[in-house]
Amino acid sequence: MNDYSKDLRPACFYKAAENGAAVCELCPHNCKIQKNSAGFCGIRKNIDGKLYAASYGRISGAALDPVEKKPLYMFHPGTYVLSIGGFGCNFRCPFCQNCDISLEYEESLHDVRYLSPEYIMGLALKTVPDGNIGVAYTYNEPFIGYEFLYDCAQLVRDAGLFNVVVTNGYINREPLETLLPLIDAMNIDLKGFSAEFYKKLKGGFEPVKETIELSQNQCHVELTTLIIPGENDSEEEIEELARWIASLDNKIPLHLTRFFPRHKYSHKLPASRESVYRLSEIAKKYLKNVFTGNMG
Repeated sequence: MNDYSKDLRPACFYKAAENGAAVCELCPHNCKIQKNSAGFCGIRKNIDGKLYAASYGRISGAALDPVEKKPLYMFHPGTYVLSIGGFGCNFRCPFCQNCDISLEYEESLHDVRYLSPEYIMGLALKTVPDGNIGVAYTYNEPFIGYEFLYDCAQLVRDAGLFNVVVTNGYINREPLETLLPLIDAMNIDLKGFSAEFYKKLKGGFEPVKETIELSQNQCHVELTTLIIPGENDSEEEIEELARWIASLDNKIPLHLTRFFPRHKYSHKLPASRESVYRLSEIAKKYLKNVFTGNMG
């Protein structure tokens, strides 16, 4: 078992509080973290009154993926991107597709090998002859590993490659605006279109909308909504969602993908192909680029 404590990095965006607590200001949870405890995400840890990024350099997976798999259909289609993931998440989606690294990862955090940002950048350059155009930060929620993401993104940008983020969009404004100049493309999950739905995920609706608004002005943005039967699949909700996206820019691509049973929703039926196609036709009344993916 590896000792990952030597690879800890001081966290950004926090302030000291009374009795050695630390208030993390990275995401809208704004966790007040007591000494020797972690925040809601599980990987931002208070050690003796100072906040650290406990997952820095701990990679859960790496693969050279088609950029369309992110999904990004309108950002350099036909190319590949080196995709890397970490651990932890600041949501608790009952339908999580990667719960082993997002929620149930404590042992893995100890067992995986540390990889530096320089190593990631070198691997990205090494795979350029294979069609790689950059690095995608994905699989778990990349924003909670902000320090590693930022350090990698600087090196990747300096090397002339692209940075891609696949995210739930739950981040505070200041850290987002600090990072955005280094980001070339994002796929942001718009998981539903109501505050009530986001409460089920232990997150907030308005901060995600703000992330989309800010990001689409500074980099290429595509959105993904996983269609879950009986949860977010009403025609009225999808129409409202599409109308709001169009109010920003009706050319923003929207991916409507099909739910399959997973995690705490393993008892549910998959979304039908017919329902996804029907909802896509509604979205197309407002948006020019609507795609149906993961149809199984």
